[in-house]
Amino acid sequence: MDHVVSGIAKFQKEVFPQKADSFRELAGGQQPEVLFITCADSRIDPSLITQTEPGELFILRNAGNVVPPHSNDTGGMTASIEYAVAVLGVTHIVVCGHSDCGAMKGALSPESLVSLPHVKEWLGHCRAAVEVVREQKGEVCAEHLDCVTSENVALQLQHLRTHPAVAAKLATGKVQLHGWVYNIGTGEVLVYDEPTRSMSPLTGAELAAKSAAEA
Repeated sequence: MDHVVSGIAKFQKEVFPQKADSFRELAGGQQPEVLFITCADSRIDPSLITQTEPGELFILRNAGNVVPPHSNDTGGMTASIEYAVAVLGVTHIVVCGHSDCGAMKGALSPESLVSLPHVKEWLGHCRAAVEVVREQKGEVCAEHLDCVTSENVALQLQHLRTHPAVAAKLATGKVQLHGWVYNIGTGEVLVYDEPTRSMSPLTGAELAAKSAAEA
């Protein structure tokens, strides 16, 4: 904990002064372009991965980067998604899974979660991803972790579409959905392609082309 506290002191002394103008502007409000939904895993740092500044990402985190399907039972994820889309006006929503995900390991082995009833119930939102892999492979085991991780990203994108605020913006082309999987060990980011239901690397050339198209 000491290094966390000392980090605050360093931020206030060295970092904040260099970006004081930006922070003064942000103090009056936010206009993020991207809603970034990812895992609570301590190894994932959305701003570091995307090299973005404060105010650019509206970040939601939980075990397994889960988006519960919309229901009349209000939860933190549902309320935050609604706020990001309907009030803040984000134009892109990213669901980002990652390698070696403990939540996905739990989804693969629900019997191991007997002593963690709330975790087990939460990961029920990932069950369809496990069943897709079971249908494809004939079984599911630890070696299918990457497959389940990718399928879970695709599943949570489906769940996003059930949220009224998201559905409305999708229908008018005001929001785009993106599915990513980040590899902790290599830094690679895989992108989900819905028509082919496959993942492919987000390459430097693709990034340059996208930047040029948006310029």
